[in-house]
Amino acid sequence: MAVFLHTRIRVSDLDRSAAFYCNHFGFVVKSRSEKSPAGNQIMHLELPGNAHTLELTYSDDYDLNVPEDLMHLAIGVPDLIAFCDGLENKGIEIWPGDWRETFPAGRKMAFVDDPDGYEIELLERT
Repeated sequence: MAVFLHTRIRVSDLDRSAAFYCNHFGFVVKSRSEKSPAGNQIMHLELPGNAHTLELTYSDDYDLNVPEDLMHLAIGVPDLIAFCDGLENKGIEIWPGDWRETFPAGRKMAFVDDPDGYEIELLERT
């Protein structure tokens, strides 16, 4: 049986991206390599309790341009409003602007962007 191991995203600043995911979402650094066989710096972040990791990849010769709506990550939280209030208190913009009033059929969701523009969907999971 196949196993889904990790998802890679390219970032413009490895330490800034790692700090964003660790400080705001609870990820921890699982591993870091200063030079992969392809010459990239790679960091694997783990969200405790999850087997799948987020691989952050940086290369100084790669011109990063993340198109809008290219892809997104989804993170489940137990209380969306409390979680987003915490992010807003740290200066993170939550979108859409009326996310508190627009929960479709009771499903609570909101979005934030990481430092490079990757979308993070936040879903309430009770």
